[in-house]
Amino acid sequence: MTEPAATTAAADPGKDEQAQTEQLIDDLATTAQVSDGPAAAAAAAEPAAAAADEGPLVNGLTLEERVQLCKSIGEECITENELRELLRRKPNPVAYDGFEPSGRMHIAQGVLKAINVNKLTKCGVTFKFWVADWFAQLNNKMGGDLKKIQTVGRYMVEVWKAVGMDLTNVQFINSSEEINSRADEYWTLVMDIARKNNLKRIIRCSQIMGRDESDDLTAAQIMYPLMQCADIFFLKADICQLGMDQRKVNMLAREYCDDIKRKLKPIILSHRMMPGLLEGQEKMSKSDPNSAIFMEDSEGDVNVKIKKAFCPPQVVEGNPCIEYIIHIVFPWFNKFEVHRKNDNGGDLTYTDVEQLKADYTNGALHPGDLKPALSKALNQILEPVRQHFVQNKEAAALLKQVRSYKVTR
Repeated sequence: MTEPAATTAAADPGKDEQAQTEQLIDDLATTAQVSDGPAAAAAAAEPAAAAADEGPLVNGLTLEERVQLCKSIGEECITENELRELLRRKPNPVAYDGFEPSGRMHIAQGVLKAINVNKLTKCGVTFKFWVADWFAQLNNKMGGDLKKIQTVGRYMVEVWKAVGMDLTNVQFINSSEEINSRADEYWTLVMDIARKNNLKRIIRCSQIMGRDESDDLTAAQIMYPLMQCADIFFLKADICQLGMDQRKVNMLAREYCDDIKRKLKPIILSHRMMPGLLEGQEKMSKSDPNSAIFMEDSEGDVNVKIKKAFCPPQVVEGNPCIEYIIHIVFPWFNKFEVHRKNDNGGDLTYTDVEQLKADYTNGALHPGDLKPALSKALNQILEPVRQHFVQNKEAAALLKQVRSYKVTR
């Protein structure tokens, strides 16, 4: 398996590198003053001064390389200037994502999340996963059964371990346990956010729960956005790395910073929401097994689902198969391989997304060739996960339990 970009954190160059850079500036200035005078000395010192301002390399990456790698995760970045300044002044910032343990894990949550986390940790980020068991209970997932929800949470961690997420700088924090251990701090935050917002603003955040503003929300579901907003500050997160469907509550957190006169706001890196496999499905659904590839689906399951997937010829926009290739296969393998008979044009290897789109749009690449190639790539990615849930007895037992649970909305 080709793994996504991931490394363990390299040793921080720290003060030694900074001292060397400062010495370089002094040396350049002195040399220039001797030979060409003050103007030349200033000109010679500028590049070294710029390097010093960028700070030390992190895992071999410059500041600008880290900014671009972080941005590559997001459909949206709020804001790029704030992200650059954060990475400049803080080599090891904190990012977070919260997840409701609510059923089997689909490929976007499993593979796409692993790719994104590995990119961030390569940039020096510590990633905090907020295992949102209480939130799942508030939102009536698993029928509100907290023990079932916590079992699903353990299963999800096993999936990420197996798929290749670099866990060196990753923390899994159980929300119910952490909140109970620091209850005075947490609930003070929640109450303050509640006091500073009206009910209409909170209801606008209902999308984060997979609900609509017009739904008959329970009182618990009114509490949910307030708590999720509080999570960001409670976990001391510098970056909110969640899906676009969580944007409204992340913006609520930035608005709260204005209310409390806090200068440093959480940066929002919102990843793309992957569509369902069937026509008209804007989002994958755990309650519809045909809408998504699940992380421990068999090879046969994957082949059948991709064969049935919506994939109109010569249409890229709104084509879930193209989306899977662009956002899952390409980042994982850095290429997409299509095997065809010589009579049909022979094999193709795409290393450029735009060329793939162009060939598909003009008919040079047909769904009949694309779909088997996509199935093969996805099965390669998922095979280690399947093996983990067969060979590891604890993981196998967790999966058996999770499969027996009824998924509730």
